[in-house]
Amino acid sequence: MRSRLLLGILVPVGLLIGANAHRLYQDARRAIDTAYDRTLLASAKTIGEQLDVQGTPDAPRLVSEVPYAALEAFEADNRSRMFYRVTGFQGEWVSGFDDLPAWHGRLPDRGAYAALVDFYDDVYQGEPVRIAVLKQPVAGAAGLGVATIQVAETLEIRRTLARQVLVSTLWRQAALLAVIAIVVWGVVLFATRPVRALSRTIAARADDDVDPIPMPGVPAELAPLVAAINEAWHRQAGLLAHQKRFVRDTSHQLRTPLAVLKAQVQSARRGDVPAAQAIDEIGATVDGATALANQMLALAKVEQLRQQGDPPRLDLAATVREVALDLAPLIADAELDFELSTEPAPVRGHAWALRELARNLLHNALRHCPRGGRLAVAVTLRGREPDGSGATAGVVELRIGDSGPGIPASLRAKLGQPFAAGPNGGSGLGLAICREIVASLGGTLALDNREHDGVIEGLDAVVRLPAAASTDAGPA
Repeated sequence: MRSRLLLGILVPVGLLIGANAHRLYQDARRAIDTAYDRTLLASAKTIGEQLDVQGTPDAPRLVSEVPYAALEAFEADNRSRMFYRVTGFQGEWVSGFDDLPAWHGRLPDRGAYAALVDFYDDVYQGEPVRIAVLKQPVAGAAGLGVATIQVAETLEIRRTLARQVLVSTLWRQAALLAVIAIVVWGVVLFATRPVRALSRTIAARADDDVDPIPMPGVPAELAPLVAAINEAWHRQAGLLAHQKRFVRDTSHQLRTPLAVLKAQVQSARRGDVPAAQAIDEIGATVDGATALANQMLALAKVEQLRQQGDPPRLDLAATVREVALDLAPLIADAELDFELSTEPAPVRGHAWALRELARNLLHNALRHCPRGGRLAVAVTLRGREPDGSGATAGVVELRIGDSGPGIPASLRAKLGQPFAAGPNGGSGLGLAICREIVASLGGTLALDNREHDGVIEGLDAVVRLPAAASTDAGPA
């Protein structure tokens, strides 16, 4: 932040100072030229006052009696040199330095001085010079005319003064830049103290410390950042807790079937039971352990899906029909009176989660439903009406009713918890998976005994999920 602020401030300011210094140098040179051009004009006028006309009226001749020493009074601090040239009425050289380049320009229409004078830059004897040209009227007994007087001055003193102005300005501007840099550095250092303190606090935490950062005392500018960190840590804490629970439950639940499997293999090696019976027992144990592992992996996958983005829009009725078709052989084998009633019911959910939900609930119903009993599955869309934004929504209800013994009151309190098996056996993970899936989809799961005259006739598993609005994207 300090580096970016310094660059962001000092670079534009430095460019501005550079442009200002260049402009100031040009202005200083113009001001110095204006001041010293007066000296050149005064020199030219001095020479003009010493001119005379001799000869005859038919052939007047300009005469100059000005010695070069007369110009020494106008030389500044002996650091500049002056040269002059006087040209006659017909353009002939009269006096001065005959190799000084002749003037071929024109007088300005509106000059700064009350004289016929022009100023320009040229090169004389390999050095840059500033030249003043004065058109001086000269009259005498032999006639009158206009003489051309050129006075040139080298630029040492002018350039020296301009450089002094530039250097003095640059020193002051450099001091200003240094002050700005020090102030920015100090202000940023002071303003970022909370950031550094927060960084030290986070760095000092243990690897497994995901407690939220206390919000009191946090500057308003850092509050959104701290809130986002706390939210991320909250999700991380959930993931860590889920991971720890998964590892604990896995190690606990798989220990028993693995121990049984080891005992069965040892028994088979000793010949305690016939080989065919031993293989059947080992196969049953492996099947049970495989089913348990698959259910535990399914429970872990629910948490992974929960961390993903918005799920797609799917039709729960179509999913239930697919699962029912897969389980049709089991339904037929149990000779159940099966009824399936569905209507389009769009929900937001992952395809795997919806299939797993329907499959577990139907498996539970098949396990508890007596042979020849009744099993009814219905998917309906209830309460579909405008939600205020032009879209329509409602509640999708999945109801699976069996004719089993229902849920005893002693088991209802812990039903749905992992490994809380019912009286008919099982791992106890099926309902736990269903509850996790329903919770991840923002719905509810209810298990209600169906009674008539105080007699339990079966169990209704009712899942209610938010319906996907009609304006949602994605296929239903």
